[in-house]
Amino acid sequence: MTDASGAIPGPDGQLRCPWGVGPDYLSYHDEEWGRPVRDDVGMFERLSLEGFQSGLSWLTILRKRENFRAAFHGFDLAAVAGFDNGDVDRLLADTGIVRNRAKIDAVISNARVALELPGGLAATVWSYAESNAAVPRTLADIPSSTPASKALSVYLRKHGFRFTGPVTAYATMQSCGIVDDHLIDCFRRGAYAV
Repeated sequence: MTDASGAIPGPDGQLRCPWGVGPDYLSYHDEEWGRPVRDDVGMFERLSLEGFQSGLSWLTILRKRENFRAAFHGFDLAAVAGFDNGDVDRLLADTGIVRNRAKIDAVISNARVALELPGGLAATVWSYAESNAAVPRTLADIPSSTPASKALSVYLRKHGFRFTGPVTAYATMQSCGIVDDHLIDCFRRGAYAV
């Protein structure tokens, strides 16, 4: 992120991260982004959606999220791991999601690999949490990746994950509350106990 914007008032006058003020982002920013996710299904969904977002606007993914949930059986790891060529064809024909074969194949493959992780996917991702992250004042202070997200990416890729580069890993860490990148003046900053 390169915008130097600090927190700005939302429709209710509360200060928020500038990206979270628009009508399409408001509830996501206020109720979900940065809230700790500790279960494998929730973590798998966030990681998968961040992978689908690669090269696209997050708003595109956010607007299609319910379609993704339906298409990928609620991101249930065992269900997705059992997908076959017929499921891939079904997903490629589904206009409600992003129809990218490489990303679809990655989600299915990642589900299979996630089931094999010692301790599970959520515990694995949480093991890369850092306690000394800087508190961002503006969007310009928020990195696109960190040493922790790079290390997580290396670990995931070593175990066979795809579409899980350091930027995707960091975006997952942000969305799942592993890092709190709400701006210092945002009313959601520090709202979720970790």
